[in-house]
Amino acid sequence: MTKIEDVKNVQPLADFNWDEFENGTQNGASKSDLTKAYDETLNKIQEHQVVEGTVISVDKKEVVVNIGYKSDGIIPASEFRYNPDLKPGDKVEVYVESQEDKRGQLVLSHKKARLQKSWENINKALENDEIVQGYIKSRTKGGMIVDVFGIEAFLPGSQIDVHPIRDYDVFVGKTMEFKIVKINQEFRNVVVSHKALIEAELEAQRKEIISHLEKGQILEGTVKNITSYGVFVDLGGVDGLVHITDLSWGRVSDPHEVVTLDEKINVVILDFDEDKKRIALGIKQLTPHPWDSLDPNLKVGDHVKGKVVVMADYGAFVEIQPGVEGLIHVSEMSWSQHLRSAQEFMKVGDEVEAVILTLDRDERKMSLGIKQLKEDPWETIEVKYPVGSKHIAKVRNFTNFGIFVELEEGVDGLIHISDLSWTKKVKHPSEFTSQGAEIEVVVLEIDKENRRLSLGHKQLESNPWDEYEEIYKPGTIHNGKITEMMDKGAVITLDEGGEGFATPKHLVKQDGTQAQLGEELPFMVIEFVKDTKRIILSHSRTFEDVKEEPRRPRHAANGARKQDQSAQINNVAAGTSLGDLDVLADLKKKMEGDK
Repeated sequence: MTKIEDVKNVQPLADFNWDEFENGTQNGASKSDLTKAYDETLNKIQEHQVVEGTVISVDKKEVVVNIGYKSDGIIPASEFRYNPDLKPGDKVEVYVESQEDKRGQLVLSHKKARLQKSWENINKALENDEIVQGYIKSRTKGGMIVDVFGIEAFLPGSQIDVHPIRDYDVFVGKTMEFKIVKINQEFRNVVVSHKALIEAELEAQRKEIISHLEKGQILEGTVKNITSYGVFVDLGGVDGLVHITDLSWGRVSDPHEVVTLDEKINVVILDFDEDKKRIALGIKQLTPHPWDSLDPNLKVGDHVKGKVVVMADYGAFVEIQPGVEGLIHVSEMSWSQHLRSAQEFMKVGDEVEAVILTLDRDERKMSLGIKQLKEDPWETIEVKYPVGSKHIAKVRNFTNFGIFVELEEGVDGLIHISDLSWTKKVKHPSEFTSQGAEIEVVVLEIDKENRRLSLGHKQLESNPWDEYEEIYKPGTIHNGKITEMMDKGAVITLDEGGEGFATPKHLVKQDGTQAQLGEELPFMVIEFVKDTKRIILSHSRTFEDVKEEPRRPRHAANGARKQDQSAQINNVAAGTSLGDLDVLADLKKKMEGDK
């Protein structure tokens, strides 16, 4: 530390000119001239340009760089992290951001200088198709991040190698050669490729390999990729495809069942296209066709066992030995005539026994059946289901004219709507029962040729109309309930079980009101016709003072009418002269027309 005594002892310079100092001159030159001369010794720099500077000092936080300007620039040490050996005296490129900041300090950036220089190098490499070195920093979605000239470039996964890459992480931390394949100047994005460096060499190798290929040639290759439709095999620089159908003579649902990645396999060349560079390969062709080894004694009618490998609506394919399949059509799965899906009978993986129906060794086709393992129920239909026998059936479906039922698998029958009930008028069979329900039936008729049975339900009971004929005589009165109302009248259910009909005029009650649905009233039978199962009723007749003569049956009325007409003819004939015969003839014609 300087003491005050030391200051007192300082002696002025003997040759210092105080007058020039006070006048702003020194050695005969003005102060402004000296400043101008000093400024001319400094470099002429411009903002936003890259210049070379010299490192003056280095510490943990800052690096001081001299670019020959009136002040030095200070740059954060983090911008030189890539160069841990930086020392004073080293030459570095810097970017001039500003000649002076608010404090009069020169502002420099080494990072921006590197970036600008790198961008120039990258554009030059793309323009000249140059090979560049890059450091793979990390992996990202769909590829890798590569440091090229200090700029982060994107390396797509498809551009790493000609072979599909399954483990990207093995490339992280490696330095490799690349080609710049795309630059986005606006967003300053760079895309590089390593695959492009080796494709040219592979193309020449590919042409050489393809030129020596021949159909039927057997080669060794490496499984390169496995897809749902086949396997790609590397034949030593050129790829070929083994379609899934050419992997095995048997059914293959997934190629992984046959091969694994990187496996060495033998393949045979099936076809190739030099222009499109497509090579079709096969594996199953290396072994004999399974049909050639099929038991020569196998014939139509033999029983075989196999495994269901494919299901379709129309049938199932059954593999009886690897590569040998037979089709069981859905019509050969059951004796039933109903259209059904094959999935109702079996599923993939089922072990089944079947009968050979057709066998064509030349076409390598076979049809099978499983219903033939059971006896055709129609062969002995008269024995098991004789006319008049009673059985329990299952309702399958309805039609307007009846119900189709199934007595057992393959044995169907029809209950006509008229054979459902003796007394109830059924408008539609669905009113009588439901689909899937059980119903008791009687066999009425057998149609063996068309494999159909005529069935009845009402025949389980005796015909009640035989009894009704005695009960519901015209003029008798019975209690009944109105169960249905229509425009033309009402349906009445009688206590004895019969069902009759009354027109509106016969539904008028004693107080003059009209009978309503659900009312229970006495009714008089005014007409009963057994053949047509018709009972005509009247409530009004039960209380009228003057009873009308009961209506005669229609056939009786017709007879009476004929008697009246005959009498009329006789009367006319008795009082008719020979000249009035024309009148008699006309009357006879009228009578004959009424018949």
